[in-house]
Amino acid sequence: MSEPAPGAPAPKSLPKSLPQKAMEKLGLLRDIDLALHLPLRYEDETRITPINEAHEGEPVQCEGEVTECRVDLRGRRQLLVRLEDGGEPLLLRFIHFYPSHQKSLAVGKRVRVRGEVRHGFFGREMVHPQFKAVHEDTPLAQALTPVYPSSASLPQAYLRKAVAAGLRRADLHELLPPGVVPAKLPTLREALNFLHHPPPQAQLSTLEDHSHPAWQRLKFEELLAQQLSQQQAQRERALLHAPALRAQAGGVVERLLAALPFSLTNAQRRVSEEIAQDLALPQPMHRLLQGDVGSGKTVVAALAAAVTIDSGWQCVLMAPTEILAEQHFKKLIGWLEPLGLQIAWLTGSVKGRARQKMLDAAADGSAQLIIGTHAVIEDKVKFAKLGLAIIDEQHRFGVAQRLALRKKLATGFAAGPPQDEARPLGGQEPQATWGPSTPLEPHLLMMSATPIPRTLAMTYFADLAVSTIDELPPGRSPIITKVFADGKRPNVIEKIRDEVAQGAQVYWVCPLIEESEALDLNNATETHAELSLALPDKTVGLLHGRMPPAEKAAVMAQFSGGEMQVLVATTVIEVGVDVPNASLMVIEHAERFGLSQLHQLRGRVGRGAKASVCVLLYTGPLSQTGKDRLRAMAETNDGFEIARRDLDIRGPGEFMGARQSGAELLRFADLQDDAPLLQAARRLAPLLLDQHPQAATQQVTRWLGSKAEFLKA
Repeated sequence: MSEPAPGAPAPKSLPKSLPQKAMEKLGLLRDIDLALHLPLRYEDETRITPINEAHEGEPVQCEGEVTECRVDLRGRRQLLVRLEDGGEPLLLRFIHFYPSHQKSLAVGKRVRVRGEVRHGFFGREMVHPQFKAVHEDTPLAQALTPVYPSSASLPQAYLRKAVAAGLRRADLHELLPPGVVPAKLPTLREALNFLHHPPPQAQLSTLEDHSHPAWQRLKFEELLAQQLSQQQAQRERALLHAPALRAQAGGVVERLLAALPFSLTNAQRRVSEEIAQDLALPQPMHRLLQGDVGSGKTVVAALAAAVTIDSGWQCVLMAPTEILAEQHFKKLIGWLEPLGLQIAWLTGSVKGRARQKMLDAAADGSAQLIIGTHAVIEDKVKFAKLGLAIIDEQHRFGVAQRLALRKKLATGFAAGPPQDEARPLGGQEPQATWGPSTPLEPHLLMMSATPIPRTLAMTYFADLAVSTIDELPPGRSPIITKVFADGKRPNVIEKIRDEVAQGAQVYWVCPLIEESEALDLNNATETHAELSLALPDKTVGLLHGRMPPAEKAAVMAQFSGGEMQVLVATTVIEVGVDVPNASLMVIEHAERFGLSQLHQLRGRVGRGAKASVCVLLYTGPLSQTGKDRLRAMAETNDGFEIARRDLDIRGPGEFMGARQSGAELLRFADLQDDAPLLQAARRLAPLLLDQHPQAATQQVTRWLGSKAEFLKA
């Protein structure tokens, strides 16, 4: 090939083909990615079944000669092909076909076809079978044919070739030292070769239920990489520097405890002490505070903020929705402002001069606590001296948002002795030469009202310290949950009429705001109109996410103040709404909600002394998953039991939220079924990190690649 003339423009790179783009979308970028792209199922192309021995409904492979190929124009246009192998003929029926089909299936051609045989009007037939031209001596496949997860623009033939090439090229040498892998498991290369090309005699049942030793080897390797990543992240964080934060005698913490209109529960005291001990260390805290709905996490967060402020540092609290952020703001301002503290409020709805005032207060340190939504991680938001970040409902934030918050929080101060770190805000400027040059990182407290089952905490949250509030404050009324079909709707409305007549308030939750062609669901607007007609002498409000913030705030103020008897809402009220007088919750189309979301919504009632009821209205027929969810809701109010059942029903995605960033971090292992492998991986990870650090790093890179960052978010 001749070289381009001097001065000629550089040739443009060729555009990527559709299969290449599809491969990238599936994350198949490296040879190891292809090697680990395992089949969904297998087809047996290792044998030929005579046509007259094929059983109806079973996928089989037959071979014969085409004796007839014609286009039938009667009724629906279709291609009919007759195949004979010396016995009973087989009719191949193609409703969708191209001219190339007729050429490949011309009379006299010998073809091999695969599909399900059924009995039609003209005898045995296959509809839209796979087919290929063969000769008398064309060999059969020597292994089961893999069928891979794919997409419309990525044909199986293309993917099979790519995977086979990636499997040949991938570096699959044994990284783990001898004696580490559980006995009787194959090498990684042996396991992958077997799973991509199992021999005809392989037991399909052990491949499909992932119990085969080849599958066990992959699961163990994957769990080990995940545990290594988590434990390495924990060790790396222990090397970082953070301000040592301690409560001061007669300071904000003592004054807050004295001013609170209630006493802390034993569980609240215990977790507050755990957090305070972490904050006093010169390494950044990375702790998850979990507790059931209504267990009192906000006051624990307030005490953590008070410790931070006592030490002369700022605290930021970030919540996923403006309604939740505002609930925190109202509680915290009521507790902390009388103590002389300044609290800034920063959300997307704060504009103009008011926004600039808040930005200035955060930047110059006059605001000791900043509360807001994801607006607090915008580029323009600067902090004078940020010591603690609290993220509420952390699973509802995306990976990018959580990582951006962690990076944004670096103070830029150099680390120094703990006694130099506590300086009052607004006083002398912190020194830039405090000992080592490592910048200080803030402490991080994440909160979740979705309790995390132990198996999940051991896996995805292995790098976190976990504090659990395992008791509810006194005075919380029990919640009775009832499940009704939508046909009972008039009875439910009658129950609402009785409740509001006695002075109680009611939530009615709908899954949609306006009509959808895809889902035939009653929407919030229609339900609001229906209830307004049914209760003409009562105030019925409407609340949804598309309303302007000022309107939402006005509606919530009316409902919280008791001026509104019924609130029709979407899931914007899922968390953070606290109205003790609300004693009835109706959740419409409950089968459309996840189990943890149903539990969160139910937690909006039962906050006062009156016994409360949650009604789950469903539209049948219910799937098995839908039945399991509603049964769980009716049987227990225990958030930890709800979480355990949710993990059984839906897997870890519900709890992980966006930490997965759209890609499952555990593709092969199952947290329940593979508990022994998980325990082995947890025991082995610290030994590998200590004794074979290079092998540990290679293991994480091989299995997780860039996904390892998601586990640190």
